[in-house]
Amino acid sequence: MSTLKPLHIGMTLAPTWLNGAGWRRPDSQVEGIFSAAFHVDIARRAEAAKLDFVFRPDTLFLNTPALEQGSAFAALDPTVLLTAVAQETTRIGLLSTMSTTFYPPYVVARQIQSLNWLSNGRAGWNIVTALEGHANFGLASMPSADERYAQAAEFTDVVRALWGSYPRSALLTDRATGRHGDPARVHPIDHEGRFFQVKGPLNLPAFSDAPIPLVQAGASPAGRAFAASVADAVFISAPDREAALEVRSDLRRRAEAAGRKAGDIRILPGLSLYLAPSRAEAQALFAETHAGADIARKLAIICEMTGLDLSDWPDDRPISATDLPPPPERVRSRTHSDLLRRAILRETPTRADLFLRPEVAGSGHWQIIGTVEDALAEIRAWAEAGAIDGFIATPGGSVDCMHLVLDDLVPRLTEAGLFRKDYTGTTFFEHLQG
Repeated sequence: MSTLKPLHIGMTLAPTWLNGAGWRRPDSQVEGIFSAAFHVDIARRAEAAKLDFVFRPDTLFLNTPALEQGSAFAALDPTVLLTAVAQETTRIGLLSTMSTTFYPPYVVARQIQSLNWLSNGRAGWNIVTALEGHANFGLASMPSADERYAQAAEFTDVVRALWGSYPRSALLTDRATGRHGDPARVHPIDHEGRFFQVKGPLNLPAFSDAPIPLVQAGASPAGRAFAASVADAVFISAPDREAALEVRSDLRRRAEAAGRKAGDIRILPGLSLYLAPSRAEAQALFAETHAGADIARKLAIICEMTGLDLSDWPDDRPISATDLPPPPERVRSRTHSDLLRRAILRETPTRADLFLRPEVAGSGHWQIIGTVEDALAEIRAWAEAGAIDGFIATPGGSVDCMHLVLDDLVPRLTEAGLFRKDYTGTTFFEHLQG
C-alpha cells in the first residue's frame, strides 16, 4: 500500500481515442461526437471511477485543411456541453475551457457561475489565452505571449471580483419578512484597468463560499508566472519524467514567491495511454492509429517549431544538435517548440522517429504504450519521484482503450493506494483538497 498522497485525476471529454485512424474503427462511435449522450457516457464512467473532474478543451477556430482526416477541432461549446453532463452526474467536477483573449470577463463569470449552480458546486474554469482564432474576433494577429498573459491576469482578477460581488449570503428569500435579498451585501467592482472596464456587480449570486477551481495550461515563462499566482492545478506537456520534475519544481517555487503555499498548485501532465491486454497488442494499436499519417503536415509542424526542413532528409540519417538552426523568432507554441528541440538534442532521432514523437504526433504529452500493469508501474514511478500530483487521462487508439483506462487502470491505482476509494466532498474544490 502506497504512503503517497492520492493523485488527482481528470479525464478529457475530447475523444482523443478517435485521433489518427482511430475514428475509422467500426466501434468508434464517431457519429455521436456532437451529441450529449456520447459525452455523458464518458462522464458517468469517470464518475464511477471517482475521478476529480472531466473537462472539455476548446478552440475557437476550425482547422479546415485537417478536416478531411479528422475533426479539425470542431466541438460543442464546452460550457453548454457540461451543463448537459451536469444533469446526468452528481459528484464529478466539470471543467469548462474559456479564453481570456476573446471573451468578455463578465460573460465568463456569469457562464461559469451558472454552471456552478446547475451542477451544485461542481464547476471549474480552465483558463486559456488561445493560440489561434484571432481572425474570428477582429484581430489582425495573435498578441504576444507576454501581452496575452498580462490580459489573462487582469481578466481573472475581474472574474473573481465579479464572483465575489454578489455573495450567497445576500440571497435571503425570507418569505416572512418579504425580503428576497440584501442590497447592502451586493457591491459593484468598479474595475478600471489596462484591458477592461467593468462596473459590476454580477447578476447572479455565488453558489456557495467554496472557491471555483482555476486551472491553467501555459508553460512559457509568462504562462508559469500567471499559473503560479492563481491556478489550483496546471496542465503541463511533459514527454518524460525529467521535464515534469523541472516544471513542478519551478511552479511550486513560483507559487511560494507569489505568497502561496507550494502545495496550493497541483501539477497534472497530460497522459496519452495506448493500452491493450498485451504489449504487442498495444504497440499494434499505436501503429495502426498512426498509419497513413499526413507526412507533409508533420514536416510542416517540425519546420514551424524548429526551423528544420526535413522534406529531403534521408530516412536513416540521425538529426543532431549541429543540424538545428537557431530557434524561430515566432512559433505557434513556444512550449512545444522547446520540447521538440530538447528531444532532438537528447536523442539524435531519425526523421521517422520524430514523426512518432508526442510533440509532433500529439501535444507533447507523457505517453505510455503497453498493458494496464505497465501504466500502473510507470505512474507509480513518476509519483514516487515527486514529478506529478496527478494526470489528465487522454486515451488513444480505440474506445476499448478508453474503457480500460476508466474501468481497469483507475481501480488498480485505487488498490495500490494511489487514488481515492470514494468521494469525500460534493464540490470540485473539495475533490482537489483530498
